[in-house]
Amino acid sequence: MMVAERITQVVSRFKAQADWEDRYKELIQIGKHLALYPEEQRQEKFKVKGCQSQVWLYPEFKEGRVFFHADSDAILVKGIMGLLVEVYSGLKPQEILDTPADFLKEIGITEHLSMNRSNGLASMLKQIQMYALVYKSLGEKL
Repeated sequence: MMVAERITQVVSRFKAQADWEDRYKELIQIGKHLALYPEEQRQEKFKVKGCQSQVWLYPEFKEGRVFFHADSDAILVKGIMGLLVEVYSGLKPQEILDTPADFLKEIGITEHLSMNRSNGLASMLKQIQMYALVYKSLGEKL
């Protein structure tokens, strides 16, 4: 599925929710359905710095695409990570770099987070972009 289609599905799903309480519930459900995080990757080097809660983001590079595995000890943050994984996982590095997270603003998440959660979200997005940049660089050398 193309990244634009993924974003359209995410936006539609959240806009279908009646209010922010329902959108939070949707985020929590996304977190509950996030694939199990590999325990052996629950390492300090995969922790996202700048998050109030503990957040792990482990990348894999297979066949020219970046696949993300994520987890958090906070259910809402886990849902946000699930949403980011849903949009960005399985894309080519350049696709990740070319896809701004404007959809988060469109569905209203950014304006409904505390300052600490907003800073954490920025750190998560920065980490995703950083992994994409590294894998793009490595891919060009292969």
